[in-house]
Amino acid sequence: MKKLICIILSALLMISVISGCSNSTGSSSGTQKQGSHEGSVGPGKPPEGHGGPGGSSSGDIEYSGAVEITEETELKDEEISSSSSDESAILISSSDEVSIENVKVEKSGDSDGGDNCNFYGLNAGILVKGGSVTTISGSTITTDAEGANGVFSYGGNGGKNGGEGDGTTVVIRDSTITTTGNGSGGIMTTGGGITYAYDLTVTTGGRSSAAIRTDRGGGQVYVDGGTYTSNGLGSPAIYSTAEIHVANATLVSNLSEGVCIEGLNSIELTDCDLTASNTKCNGNATFLDTIMIYQSMSGDADSGTSSFTMTGGSLTSKSGHVFHVTNTSAVITLKGVSIINEDSDNVLISVCDDGWSGGENTATFIAGSQELKGAVLVGDDSTLNLELTEGSTFEGYVSGEIVNAKGETVSTEAGTVKVTLDSTSKWILTGDSYITEFEGDTSNIITNGFTVYVNGKAIV
Repeated sequence: MKKLICIILSALLMISVISGCSNSTGSSSGTQKQGSHEGSVGPGKPPEGHGGPGGSSSGDIEYSGAVEITEETELKDEEISSSSSDESAILISSSDEVSIENVKVEKSGDSDGGDNCNFYGLNAGILVKGGSVTTISGSTITTDAEGANGVFSYGGNGGKNGGEGDGTTVVIRDSTITTTGNGSGGIMTTGGGITYAYDLTVTTGGRSSAAIRTDRGGGQVYVDGGTYTSNGLGSPAIYSTAEIHVANATLVSNLSEGVCIEGLNSIELTDCDLTASNTKCNGNATFLDTIMIYQSMSGDADSGTSSFTMTGGSLTSKSGHVFHVTNTSAVITLKGVSIINEDSDNVLISVCDDGWSGGENTATFIAGSQELKGAVLVGDDSTLNLELTEGSTFEGYVSGEIVNAKGETVSTEAGTVKVTLDSTSKWILTGDSYITEFEGDTSNIITNGFTVYVNGKAIV
């Protein structure tokens, strides 16, 4: 087996980048975005905020690594570090298979490469590109720098949303990833890359640093087992501009949303335990929430229907609304999930205006074998279809009276709301409710002295 490992000892100068390309979001922040809460500020900008120099194309980037691998290689029992700005500790740029086993990686050296770090993997702990299938096992990856994602899978599609990648695949198992800088996710996938992660322990500390992170150009992410914890502002446990599937994992966000989905992308959770304490609004956001589905119009995600699916497991929302949909269309599907809402306002879902514009606030919420509790809030220019099936119960009410986390009135009347109950499901009222359409048997509505109004007319 051939091996080519070039050790680069000297520090690199900052890369030169071509400006004005379509991949740049034009944000003024020197570090990244991450959808709903990774980032920075300014009208129309995503709360995670991209910016800084960069955003041109991967072809304009002068990549380097303390260790550079360009052909089939087995790397084992090594300690590798980089302290140079814009240099990865390990750079894999090959279409060949690479194996990394029991390797300790340390990365320091800040980058102000902006979106070149977000989109193309500049300055990562381990960067895989070029079509390689790279397997990482039993390793420890630590980054302490701005724009230093832990393990980065870049699929080579140039940041084209919906574009196919070049086959670049990272398979990582039984490893620990820790990042502390801003714009430094744990496992990062962009440009049509593919990532498989098994039984990882991932912890991030910086702003705009989701533990499971994606960005422009999307890709596919499959996670099974492990613990994923984020601690920074604008850093959910999962940020999706891709197709993400997570099973049997523990997901924790200690300051931001639990998960965020932007635009035409998806997250599927199976038998996961998700806990979030979103205590501080970030960027354009004016609501606190645990599951945020939105469209920033930054160009990092195509517009379309977002999808969040959760089966089994638990969802603990320590503050804010459990679900929040704004500026996009979304389908939320729950089956057999234990929902624990510790927020005193007890809002299950809000569909309404927030800090973004250009899209509609539309959601379909499908519950199967599911207990739902809390207020359902739908803004006067928004739409919700609530469907209860397979013996589900909804204990709550529907209203359009919405006040955001800043105390500002967003809406005073409910928008377009359809509630559907199958013959096995029930709605237990905890307040008067205002909807535009009801489908089902009204005998399955337990009124508790309250009234359901359909287009202003009482039906129970």
